[in-house]
Amino acid sequence: MNKSNVFGSILDDKQNEQFYEILKNENVRIETIVSHGQISEEGFWYDQDENEFVMILEGYAILEFEDKRIEMAKGDFLEIPAHCRHRIALTSPTEPTIWLAVFYA
Repeated sequence: MNKSNVFGSILDDKQNEQFYEILKNENVRIETIVSHGQISEEGFWYDQDENEFVMILEGYAILEFEDKRIEMAKGDFLEIPAHCRHRIALTSPTEPTIWLAVFYA
C-alpha cells in the first residue's frame, strides 16, 4: 500500500492540460485532470466507449451536451453514459480546474 494525495503531483503549468492516472485495471480507470482555461476544440465531441463519472475538486467548468449545457463547480459531479457526446465549453481561466474522472464499463 502506498499513500498518495490527489493534489500532490499537480504542476503549475498554465499552458497544458495535465492528466494523472491514479488507478487502472481491466474494469476501471481513475485519473485526475487539471485544466487551466482549456476547452474542447471547435467541432470536437468526446464519444467514449466507457461510462464516465466526473467530479470537480477545484475550480469550475461548463460541459456541453448535444441538448444542454451543465455548469459545474467545486463538489459537483455527474455520470456521463458511454457514447453520450459531450465537450468542454469552459474551464476556469484564473484558477486550476481539477477533475476526478472515473471511467468504467
